[in-house]
Amino acid sequence: MTTTAHVTVPAGPPPPAPPRAGRPRRADLGERTIPYLLLAPAVITMLVLLGWPAVQVVAISFRRLDLGELVRGEIVWIGLDNYRAALSDPEVWTVVLRTVVFTACVVAATVLVAGLLAILLRHLAPGVRVAVQTFLVLAWATPIVAATTVFQWIFDQQYGILNKTLVKLGFDGFAGYSWFSSGPSTLTVIGLMIVWQAVPFVCFTIYAGLLTAPRELYEAAAMDGASPWQAFTTVSWPSIRPLVMLATFLSVIWDFKVFAQVWAFRQGGPDGESTTLPVLLYLKGIASRHFGLASAIAVLMILVLLVLTARYLQLLLRSKEGDL
Repeated sequence: MTTTAHVTVPAGPPPPAPPRAGRPRRADLGERTIPYLLLAPAVITMLVLLGWPAVQVVAISFRRLDLGELVRGEIVWIGLDNYRAALSDPEVWTVVLRTVVFTACVVAATVLVAGLLAILLRHLAPGVRVAVQTFLVLAWATPIVAATTVFQWIFDQQYGILNKTLVKLGFDGFAGYSWFSSGPSTLTVIGLMIVWQAVPFVCFTIYAGLLTAPRELYEAAAMDGASPWQAFTTVSWPSIRPLVMLATFLSVIWDFKVFAQVWAFRQGGPDGESTTLPVLLYLKGIASRHFGLASAIAVLMILVLLVLTARYLQLLLRSKEGDL
């Protein structure tokens, strides 16, 4: 008879019980306040440098502050009289319309030219690309006064190289042609100079977005038989769309409040036909010493800017809500 031995294996430690799902650990007061403490210096600096002057401008817009009140230190509150004077002045409405149209044309030209240059940079040879980028940086770094002097010489009536070149090409009507004889032509020349100096920043911004799109996506689009336009809309555009919106938003702000170029060319002339809102603000405020009226125009200028950028702000807030 065979006896089978049974070996008893000692039982090991029981497996650990799975952790029970509980509430996430709450951050203590110190952890919650650290981000706000880190942001506090920048927020305070912005409030001091930007917020307080803005409050002062709004407060001055409700006062009569001419040279006499400024010298005597008098505070004369007149309510909405400055706004009524500004809104009832036909010149102000003409200048507002002119500024909006001028800004729209300059921004559209800047974004279009910069976008085409960014696409061109992506397809150039490395050496040629570096040369083009160098020229763009030089144009961007040229001081405004120097650039204004160069453009005034190019478009000069008697000695400008543009008129001489056009005459040599057979366009005899441009002999002695004055590019600054009317407001639209003057603003056209000013707009060309602004576009020339604004294109590099927008171009580099869009070019950076194009570099984020992998080349494999372009190769896949080519294998699927996509045309260049289809490849751009399906591969390139999603990468550069946020950057184009940002560059457009910044360009609207910069070009809407441009002052130095307009003033350096013809001080808003001839006969005020190239006067924009920043120039009008200077003429009413510093030149005529009606600081209350100038402050009211400045507040209206900010409101116009908000209207022009409302769509971007709406999209920005919508994207922020989607991240929450």
